[in-house]
Amino acid sequence: MPRPKLEGQDISLVYHQARTGLAVPALDGVSLQVYPGEFASIVGPSGCGKSTFLLLADGLLRPTGGRILLDGREVTGPGPDRAMVFQDASLLPWRTVWGNVRYGLELQRRLTPETEERARRLLEVTGLAGFEGAYPSELSGGMQQRANLARALATDPEVLLMDEPFAALDAQTREMMQQELLAVWQRTEKTVLFITHQINEAIYLSDRVFIFSARPGRVKDVIRVDLPRPRPLSVKRTPAFLEYEDAAWKLIEDEVRRAFAPGAAAATAMSNEG
Repeated sequence: MPRPKLEGQDISLVYHQARTGLAVPALDGVSLQVYPGEFASIVGPSGCGKSTFLLLADGLLRPTGGRILLDGREVTGPGPDRAMVFQDASLLPWRTVWGNVRYGLELQRRLTPETEERARRLLEVTGLAGFEGAYPSELSGGMQQRANLARALATDPEVLLMDEPFAALDAQTREMMQQELLAVWQRTEKTVLFITHQINEAIYLSDRVFIFSARPGRVKDVIRVDLPRPRPLSVKRTPAFLEYEDAAWKLIEDEVRRAFAPGAAAATAMSNEG
């Protein structure tokens, strides 16, 4: 087994609410490993700390306890070895597609003929060739997210962190974007950690799916998805796929009920006061 590319070791994080004085635990003892070139996802109930873990992995938050490692080195802040793709494409409206895709390279002062050529290749990989001069307002939601993905990949990060990037898309566009993301991932061979609420999205995309418990988030179980690649969208209708989806839902169902139980949030916060 290779050394993990990204690793969380006994991660905990507590939010302190200044107004109420309550301590709200978001994560409690999360340990997980993502290996080089792997596509891994995290699913779990709303509020279980999925996105919080991603912010820790990007270095935008610091854990209360434990540590995040990248190639065995502790993560202490953001760095060019990681790139984040959020739900909102957040493209600069005054820049064209080409201007947005190369923006990260400009910020990092790494715009060279070589990196510019890589960015141009990514326009082709993401299906945006011919739209270089278009502005975000002239693109569909799916095309905006493709530009967002190309911008993240243009800096050649070692790890791609994706926080529900397709949540705002309509169902048909979301399906197509899942398929396109897998095609881009297979061509770039990046390590990906993907956050989603959709169980079937996680199963379709991933090599492994981490199931988080209700808050405070813990790794309840891990599902290894043994479906051959490349995966057509039609694989979602196969018995093998539905078995994985059913197994994941059974693991999550009790956690969802617990998360939505009356008074659950307040009880969790009060039990961790001080």
